[in-house]
Amino acid sequence: MTPTEIVGAVAATLTTIAFVPQAHKVLVYKDTHSLSLGMYLIFTTGVLLWGVYGYLRGDWLIIAANAINAVLCSAILIMKLRNDVFGNVNR
Repeated sequence: MTPTEIVGAVAATLTTIAFVPQAHKVLVYKDTHSLSLGMYLIFTTGVLLWGVYGYLRGDWLIIAANAINAVLCSAILIMKLRNDVFGNVNR
């Protein structure tokens, strides 16, 4: 790996790991009240687009990091939508 690839791998690892505690907290406690729906909609879309960008460039590191982030962010986003948008239907 080149120094540039090492920096990219460390950055991808750290930004991916950063979402694990939030995803764990949301999935275990089901509490999304303090999370911004707009932020998660925009961020999840951005992560998906980064994955497409990585695919178009043929860069496995970008694809892998953003695929993992997409799963974590999507889980949080789905829980947020379920609690805040669709949860009101049953109340």
